[in-house]
Amino acid sequence: MKRAKSNLGLTISTLALATTLPAQAWAQDGATRAGQDQVPAEESTIVVTGLRAGLQNSINIKRDQASIVEAVSAEDIGKLPDVSIAESIARLPGLAAQRVNGRAQVISIRGLAPDFTTTLLNGRQQASSGDNRAVEFDQYPAELLSSVVVYKTPDAAIAGMGLSGSADLRTVRPLAYGKRAIAMNLRGELDADGGRNADISKWGWRGTLSYIDQNAAGTLGWSLGYAHLDSPSHVDHYKAYGYEAFGNICQPTPTNPCSPNTVTPDSADNALQLNGQEAWATSRRNQRDGVMGTLEWKPSDSVHSVLDVYYSRFKQKEVIRGAQWFSNGWADNATFSNIGTTQLGGSAIGTSGHVTNAVPILRNDYNERKDELFSAGLNNEFQLDERTRFVADLSYSTNKRDETYIETYGGYGAGPFQTRTMDNYDFSFPIDGAFPHYGFGLDYANASQVSLGDRAPWGGWGHDGLMKSPHVKEELGAVDFMLSREIGGFLRNIEIGVNYTQRNKHKTVDELDLNLKNGRAQVPVGSQYLLDPTSLDFVGFGNVIAWNVPAALDTYYNKTPLEDANHFDKTWKIKEDVISWKAKANIEWGRLRGNVGVQVVEQFQSSSGLRINQTLTPIALSQVFETMHYTDVLPSANLIYDLGGGHRIRLAASKVLARPRMDDMRANFTPSFNVNPCGGSPPCAPGSTVNPWSATGGNPKLQPWRAKALDVAYEWYIGKATYISVAGFYKWLDNYIYNRNFAIDFQGLPIPTNQIPSNVNISSIGQVTMPANGPGGNLKGIEVSGAIEIGRIIPALDGFGFTGSYSYTESDLNPTDNNDVVRIPGLSGTVYNVTGYFEKWGFQARASYRFRSAFKGETVQLFTNRGYTEILADRQLDAQIGYTFPDNSALKGLGVLLQVSNLTDSPYRTRLGLDTGGTHTTDGTPLPETYEKYGRQFLLGFNYRF
Repeated sequence: MKRAKSNLGLTISTLALATTLPAQAWAQDGATRAGQDQVPAEESTIVVTGLRAGLQNSINIKRDQASIVEAVSAEDIGKLPDVSIAESIARLPGLAAQRVNGRAQVISIRGLAPDFTTTLLNGRQQASSGDNRAVEFDQYPAELLSSVVVYKTPDAAIAGMGLSGSADLRTVRPLAYGKRAIAMNLRGELDADGGRNADISKWGWRGTLSYIDQNAAGTLGWSLGYAHLDSPSHVDHYKAYGYEAFGNICQPTPTNPCSPNTVTPDSADNALQLNGQEAWATSRRNQRDGVMGTLEWKPSDSVHSVLDVYYSRFKQKEVIRGAQWFSNGWADNATFSNIGTTQLGGSAIGTSGHVTNAVPILRNDYNERKDELFSAGLNNEFQLDERTRFVADLSYSTNKRDETYIETYGGYGAGPFQTRTMDNYDFSFPIDGAFPHYGFGLDYANASQVSLGDRAPWGGWGHDGLMKSPHVKEELGAVDFMLSREIGGFLRNIEIGVNYTQRNKHKTVDELDLNLKNGRAQVPVGSQYLLDPTSLDFVGFGNVIAWNVPAALDTYYNKTPLEDANHFDKTWKIKEDVISWKAKANIEWGRLRGNVGVQVVEQFQSSSGLRINQTLTPIALSQVFETMHYTDVLPSANLIYDLGGGHRIRLAASKVLARPRMDDMRANFTPSFNVNPCGGSPPCAPGSTVNPWSATGGNPKLQPWRAKALDVAYEWYIGKATYISVAGFYKWLDNYIYNRNFAIDFQGLPIPTNQIPSNVNISSIGQVTMPANGPGGNLKGIEVSGAIEIGRIIPALDGFGFTGSYSYTESDLNPTDNNDVVRIPGLSGTVYNVTGYFEKWGFQARASYRFRSAFKGETVQLFTNRGYTEILADRQLDAQIGYTFPDNSALKGLGVLLQVSNLTDSPYRTRLGLDTGGTHTTDGTPLPETYEKYGRQFLLGFNYRF
């Protein structure tokens, strides 16, 4: 934390120095009149395109909005500056992306998880295909957007704004664009280091076609865009499951002739050894077709209508091949010899040596995902008289996700069920952040020796594979009415309105156990299903067998429905009806302008689920339906005071809320009955009272996260593409949602027979663990950002410039009912990014670096369940270079572009021991868990506009 604060001080000092050096050179660009920046006359005739055009448009949006916002704007039609929307958004001040399988997918604003952010398309809320409300940005083609505006303070005229912020994805308005344009982009793509799995190529491509036009009278405009994506990606993955000391755990007996020297040398007896690990290669192909259209009609100054339609079909195919195994003295009498140790946090860690008695479990997995997103909105604006305007907006959004996850297991050797072949290996495990290295003795790519079947120790996992198919669908419809009246004077105008939004979401999961036919006898894979082996050379494992899972599935496996309590708990349905009454006054008085407003939000929620009584055989299910209603009053104010010379002060205050996670709101309830409530020997005393009941579940009575927010910012707009901003924020969260324990009465549930002694009293009072509203806390931070055209300081460097930002955030939120320290998801103390660019004579070059410090992130974990882990500091460097042919060239309108994403091939890393749980070293230092690399992504293509 001290380093972060010193870095912040250095950044502020540097920017302060920058503001003093070029004062004379910039003075001509800072000339203003009260309340409005004045554009210098000599620059008004210069037409700027490309990188600087996008930067200027973004700065204009930031300057003109009454709310505190950040923006990214397309350089031209079909040309946002990054390969995805999420990558572009992640470079904005105070925002950070979480990489999922190598791609930026979800966004945190000001240190709060994506749960607290609302995503809009042209000001309208969007349905999500995830288990919650957070939108996955890679479903929206960057090439079809004109800009993204991130609201950090709410606008009372917009319903459904988030607690941390709102991201508004915007498409072009053809009449405002004012001219005909046709743009085409075509890019080839290379996933460097990809192609480890033979059935997914490392080559891909993407293409876009956009068309904008108007009629001669300028009363009817239309735009249409189509974007196709066929993009490969890969993950080289390693994970350590846990650590344990195995020194002298085994004492020989006549029935267990094990070695008493489990670890040698004896000096390493107490060293922590890895007791489980996995390494596999994932290859993925993402295919998306997106169509976006706008029809704009303005027959007179009194009528203005805009119809927006967007459709996207996103398909993903993923194959995973590799191995996982236990190195555990308790599992297979594993021994550790020639152990070399490294000290970490006061503990010795086994980082090299030799292991005997390991049984690698070979994985061949196949996953598919399909998302269909449709969004439509009709906005009608009527000028009723010279001072009165009425707006009616209708919108609908739906998002549907269907997935299939298939896991299969195999191993060396063949025979009846649970035939396991032992192997030995040498290992080298660096704890400073790199892939480990393993040298096994057997050939796991030898199809004549490898067979299908469960190879896990302790009797196995109970199946030879599994298949899960989650299905999620969300529908969101809204009606919004707004009446605006011009007043004049200090009160420029007032707006009153109402928004009604209905959201329906449901989830089901089909789950199957896969077991080999013929009594689960292990069987080799037929040659007709074999593929070229997959290389795990990044960990030194060598090749592993690869086979076509979907083609061979029915040949080898029987499918048995899995219907345990956990399965039924994944089915739920949520309905929400939200009415937002809105009022806003826009004010202007001399150098002061802005708005004040209020929203009164009535929220009705209902949840359909199951009471899942697993204490009975078979499991007893009964339907549950719960409702809740509450009202919130949300005042807000956004004020700007113009100091002159391009300087201004902003102040914003508001009350904000975020609706609860939808999976937390499920009405499901799963009771459990402890058949041994006294904890073993001695048995329960006669006449004693026992409490064997407990339960888990969702909470359909959840109320929103609520907070009060205060923002203050200083901004200096020096030139069209030059500005400096320093902003601070403080949020008081009135409450936080986390899992809590409550005592409830289980009266009415049948007591399992013959489970506990009859001479004790069974209490109906037990504990339930569920999400609930608990105490809140504070979140505060500072953000420094700016953009500098270096040519304004040093004319010889005309064309060079840079943009950058630094954010520091801290919080005392501790979502727990005990004294354990528990961090909130999504909070990175330090986030910064810097982009340097050159643009002149048709040449364009840009390099962007972003950093995000360690944070608690939500990830997909064991058995495809969601969970939290600590994601270590993330760094990424991207670069691009291009050339656009001049207007006097025969190739006018043609541009060539080379982009490289993840130029330094930065790793993704996580650690065990999140918060106060898990294995730590003696002094509490967490231990390494996941290490992944994604390789570099190259795109070479052409842009043509005419």
